[in-house]
Amino acid sequence: MSKRFMSAAVMDKPLSIEIKEVEMPEPKADEALIKVYCIGVCGSDIHYYEHGKIGRYEVKQPIILGHELAGEVVKVGEKVTNVSVGDRVAVEPGITCGRCDYCKSGRYNLCPDVVFMATPPVDGAWADYVAVRSDFLFKLPDEMSYEQGALLEPLSVGFHAMRRGKVGPADRVLVLGLGPIGLLAIQSAKLFGVTEIYGSDVLPFRRELALEMGASGVVNPIGDALEQISSLAGGKGVDVIIETSGNARAVSDTVRMVKRGGRIVFVGLPATDAIPMDIPLLVDSELDMYGVFRYANTYPAAIQALSRSTPDIEKVITHRYSLDEIKEAVEVARTQKDKSIKVMIYPNGGIQK
Repeated sequence: MSKRFMSAAVMDKPLSIEIKEVEMPEPKADEALIKVYCIGVCGSDIHYYEHGKIGRYEVKQPIILGHELAGEVVKVGEKVTNVSVGDRVAVEPGITCGRCDYCKSGRYNLCPDVVFMATPPVDGAWADYVAVRSDFLFKLPDEMSYEQGALLEPLSVGFHAMRRGKVGPADRVLVLGLGPIGLLAIQSAKLFGVTEIYGSDVLPFRRELALEMGASGVVNPIGDALEQISSLAGGKGVDVIIETSGNARAVSDTVRMVKRGGRIVFVGLPATDAIPMDIPLLVDSELDMYGVFRYANTYPAAIQALSRSTPDIEKVITHRYSLDEIKEAVEVARTQKDKSIKVMIYPNGGIQK
């Protein structure tokens, strides 16, 4: 069989990325070949691009980044039965073993043997095609765009955070940090029936976008955040805080921002391992704290919820580029945080809608 080639954005070292011709993947018996139509630029992609590593994961050889994607099934392995050629699908990018205790208990996001796209040494999908195990593919309803399909990945983080925090319609929710994850956490809260949702960020552009996307009010944390929160919530306090910024001070302050008996969900990763926290206040207030690592069992529920509601998750897309423009795209995401939220890439011949 003669080899076939495709275009892919290959990063060989920090701040160096270019389009190259690489061998097109051939799907295994339990995989499908996906023609990538839409794929986002994630904060982790930018971190690898800028620094070459995240924690213990280091780029030691050329790598293809990107893991927030949707596309069309163009070929299936002989054992694949859940999708067919021509299906429009969203891709869950973490392939787990399916056999360990975590997988069998439903918490497969904690699987120690997970293979996650764009996490060294595993290639991602800033490319024309990608092969994916078929049980991590989810069909998109006709009314759902490829862009919405690609946004299911970051939306899933917020969706999982709502589940971890046991969020319900009666809760008042505060989201700290209004980047892509924070803004989509607001959308997730809406999908969970929440009507009082507040957001906090230092950038005016992001606060304004949060209001456009359905936040009831916003806070500038540079000012007296506690007073602002109290004013917005009518003095009643907030029941749940979703911390997505990773800012050390914000993480430490959560125990003072949430009401007694409230819940705090930590999503953002701080730059430092140890952060001071008022433990006597935490104990006296009987607070519940939860960590979030990616997500599990979110794609089917999120697709169903989106198809039955009207949140405009595509508002987070501020910039669109073809795959050939990858260098400009990642530089915008890296250097223009004051006016970019989600940068979207469109392989296979340019921007698709």
